[in-house]
Order: sequence, then C-alpha cells, then structure tokens
Amino acid sequence: MHFLIGIIGLIIVLALSFLISSDRKNIRYTPILVMLVLQFLLGFILLRTTVGTTIVSGLAGVFDSLLSFAGSGVAFVFGGIANKGSFPFFLNVLMPIVFISAIIGILRYIKILPLFMKGIGLALSKINGMGKLESYNGIASAILGQSEVFISIKKELPSLSEQRLTTMGISAMSTVSMSIVGSYMALIQPQYVITALVLNLFGGFLIASIVNPYQLENDELVIEEDKDQTFFQMLGEYILDGFHVAVTVAAMLIGFVALIAMINFIFAKITGLTFQEILGYVFAPLAFITGIPWKEAVDAGSLMATKLVTNEFVAMTELANGNWDFSARTTAIISVFLVSFANFSSIGIISGAMKGLNEEKGNLVAKHGLKILLSASLVSFLSAIITGLIF
Repeated sequence: MHFLIGIIGLIIVLALSFLISSDRKNIRYTPILVMLVLQFLLGFILLRTTVGTTIVSGLAGVFDSLLSFAGSGVAFVFGGIANKGSFPFFLNVLMPIVFISAIIGILRYIKILPLFMKGIGLALSKINGMGKLESYNGIASAILGQSEVFISIKKELPSLSEQRLTTMGISAMSTVSMSIVGSYMALIQPQYVITALVLNLFGGFLIASIVNPYQLENDELVIEEDKDQTFFQMLGEYILDGFHVAVTVAAMLIGFVALIAMINFIFAKITGLTFQEILGYVFAPLAFITGIPWKEAVDAGSLMATKLVTNEFVAMTELANGNWDFSARTTAIISVFLVSFANFSSIGIISGAMKGLNEEKGNLVAKHGLKILLSASLVSFLSAIITGLIF
C-alpha cells in the first residue's frame, strides 16, 4: 500500500512543479527523467546495499573523527562547564562547526576544494542539461553553504538573468552546508544525512528544470578566486566564520524554540491543542503522500511544519529528543526531509547575501523568494518520497 501512496505522492510533486512552471513549453523531459532514475539508483545504493553501507560508514567515520578532534578544542575552552554525562547542544553540536569550517578553509586554500567543485559541476552539467555555472552552484552550495556560495560567483552576478538567479536560489536552498553536516549527524543517523545530500542535489536540478526552464545564451564558468591571504590570515577568517555560524544558529534556536513554547502555550489555553499539533493536522496529508502511515502522519507533519516555519535544527532536535513512536521507515523519511535549508528564514539569508554583493540581483531573488522556497520544499518532499519507496 505504501508503494502505491508513494507513487501518487511522486506524481503530485511533479504535477505541482509543472503547475507553477514559468515556461512549460521549454521543459526538457529527457534530463528530468535521467535525474529521477539517478535519484532512485543512488538512493537504493546508499540505503539498501552493502556498498552503500560501506560508503556511509566511511563518511560517518570521517565526521566522527572530525567531531572528536573538535571536541578536544571545545573541552579545552569550555571544560568543566557541562555536567558529567550531559550533552550540551551548544558545545557538542554547534561548536564543532568552528573546526569543520577551518578544514574547509584549508581545503580551499590549497585549491583542492575549488578543483573538486568545478570538476563535479562540469560533470553534472552533462547530466542535468543545465549550464556549467548552475551545476557548479549546486555542488558548491552543498559544500560552502547557501550564502557563501554566491561570493564565489561574484564576478558573474551582474550578467546573470532573472531565471538563472532563481535556479541558483533553488539549488542553494535545497542543500545544506558541509560545515554543519557533522552537527546533523549528531542528531539523526548519518545514513539519512548522506542520502538526503545526494537526493537533494539532483532533486534541486530536477525541480528547477520543471519550475524554471530557460535557454542559455552564454555558458561560461568563471569562479571568483579567494583574495590573496597568508595561510594564517585565511585560517583565522574561516575559524571566525565558523564561530559566527555556530553562534547565529544558537541565537536562532533560542529565539525560535522559546517562541514555539510560548505559542504552544497560548494555543493550548485557547484551543486545547498546541500550535505544533495543529500544524501536524494541516501537514498530515503531505506527510501521508511521502509514504508515512496515517497513524504517524500527524506527528510527522508536525515535525515537517516545524522545519518549514523555523529551521531544520529545531525540527531535528525535536526528532532526536522527543518521545516519538515512529517506525524505522517513517524515521528515515522524516530525517531525509529535514536535511535542507528550505524554510522561511532562508529567503532572507539568500536575498541578503546576494544584496551584499549586488543589490539589483538581490532584489530579483527576493522578488522570487516564495517561489524559490516552494520549489526547495518540493525538492525535500521528492527526496522523502523516493526514500519511502526505496526503504
């Protein structure tokens, strides 16, 4: 039964993408079909095969080691603050971002990361039928983050069309930054984090190809090089950037979690149901079409809605710490859904980052903010549905 529901859900997501498409006549169906097949193939490998398990275990081991190394620095600075046996979120989940950001900076400085991103981007352009710059943007967003990625294409921004900017916004919001992947793995299973990264990468291109098709006139790939810095200048900058991200996430979590607690209290007093319970009922049909059984759909819908109106960290923390009675399959579907930047605050983050580099282009991205968010949300649903069909 869940297989039939999943197929129906897949059709609904693709139909909604077609419905909001800006130019249905120019949709190219061959690359879309190829990417859909690739999503199922890669998802099956990662979730159902020994090879996939080995890949996931290897990557999880790398991040475990990085988090362990980060723990040494955190313990040196904050040792004695946490009670023995406790798991302070800020220290154990957010502070390691500082170290992983430094590693990313080093890999960029020695030119390994830019070479990797350009190479993968060029290869992806052969598969997705999109431009080299859009393909680069997709993989770069998954490594650098949704705001930092636009710095690397700063020289190209003035000449980019409205359609290309929209596609890049969809890619950026559909992915997550590599600097916080380790933090996600501390909350949900690494297998689902890695699966979501792969599915969302192709899903972002797929949905953008339907929602925002266009013909390219100029397809040059010019990437802005980092400014000349000494190694230690660069290292200091990336360490501070990582700390800024960690503190920003902490501040947003404090604000959002506190607001949700207050709103839940008010709604419970007035209606007898919390705000999240109400959202759960609203989102239950959407959870159901991903293949989640109806008896679990309300709770699952509540987590999905929480991610959309706040951010993925809030929802992941609730999934990790809550007393949920989810099946393994439902947990997999929800976990994959949560791994993306598709939420309302990301509209401000992307348009703000763009405005800092080019105000005119930033205003264009803000103009299409809701469409970008809807498209990125469809990517999350597509990845969740595919996970449900495979699991």
